[in-house]
Amino acid sequence: MDVKDFCSGMSMELTAWKAKMYDAMRKVDKLGTAEREKILPNIEDIHIILAELEDKVNQLDKECPADWSGIKQEIDGGHVDMRSKYEETMDFIGAASPVSIPG
Repeated sequence: MDVKDFCSGMSMELTAWKAKMYDAMRKVDKLGTAEREKILPNIEDIHIILAELEDKVNQLDKECPADWSGIKQEIDGGHVDMRSKYEETMDFIGAASPVSIPG
């Protein structure tokens, strides 16, 4: 896979994750204060991971190194971490919600 193709694909995927985070934040805003405080560290972690991934993708896009496998592995690992935190967060939101929140 070409680095430019990888970066383009990851950029699109990061945009989709940002949309998911926006939706998650809307749901978090509907929770009570105690529940919101429990989940905010996860939300912050996800935002940090998103920012780190975006920086790495931008770095690859600008520098286009001959050997980018190390950065790709970091991006793949960050993606797995972000997905895990997101799923954990959404599970908590669903359990903490006084009414069913779709999505």
